[in-house]
Amino acid sequence: MTTPRLPREDLTAAMAARRELGPDYDDAFIETVVDRIEETLDARAAAPRTRRRAPAPEPRHGERDHSLAMALLSLLAAIPLSAIGVVNAGLPGLLIALTGVVLVNFTYTFRPR
Repeated sequence: MTTPRLPREDLTAAMAARRELGPDYDDAFIETVVDRIEETLDARAAAPRTRRRAPAPEPRHGERDHSLAMALLSLLAAIPLSAIGVVNAGLPGLLIALTGVVLVNFTYTFRPR
């Protein structure tokens, strides 16, 4: 549901009519415009409000999100660790090396802040 707006064309036409009628009708013109504004405000107040999601909390001063850096460093470390694991212990060595990288990322992601 959209909230009604005061059309600018209506206000422009009212201003033109006011100029034509002269200063004798200023009070009537002002009352009409105020009534329209009050109607619009009442309609907005009566309209159901949609809940907005709260924005994500910003990092505190001095804190930064290093998730991307951690992911890149993990990938860079996984290459030589997996090669060393495969050469020395075969498939179990590869699994141990990659499990270690996954555990480091897991503990970094779920660390207390």
